Amino acid sequence: MEIREGGLDDPRVAALVRHHRAEARASTPSRNAHSLDLAGLAAPGIAFFAAWDGEALLGIGALHELAPDHGELKSMRTAPAHLRRGVARAMLTHLIAVARARGYHRLSLETGTAPMFAPSNRMYEAAGFVDCAAFGGYPASAHNRFMTLDLETPCPRSS
Repeated sequence: MEIREGGLDDPRVAALVRHHRAEARASTPSRNAHSLDLAGLAAPGIAFFAAWDGEALLGIGALHELAPDHGELKSMRTAPAHLRRGVARAMLTHLIAVARARGYHRLSLETGTAPMFAPSNRMYEAAGFVDCAAFGGYPASAHNRFMTLDLETPCPRSS
């Protein structure tokens, strides 16, 4: 697996972004769905990444700079044909490393509470993310979950 920055102009990436938005919006009321379209992912302050295995698109993810010390995960999505193969975990690990390299002290995310979000929520919890207050202008609601990771705490060492 290779994770590369960019790729929004690739039709396979565009299709996965559209799929991600459609699924998220199908399970969350529109006023509480905050996924970005292609133009949003190309905006200044957002770094977009795609995971590839040769020519096969495995997944996507983005990092949005909220402040010089605070980043936000956006548009984490695994391609349907590659679910449950560690793609999301690899992307999350990569984005956390990029956030640390940029000097962020905190990495936050907004996700959903519908059943389709349960696997990703468990992954975020396993990575050390904890619930937090709404941030970045998002309205708090029963349909949204806000989480954050303290990047100043050293990474736990595996034994």
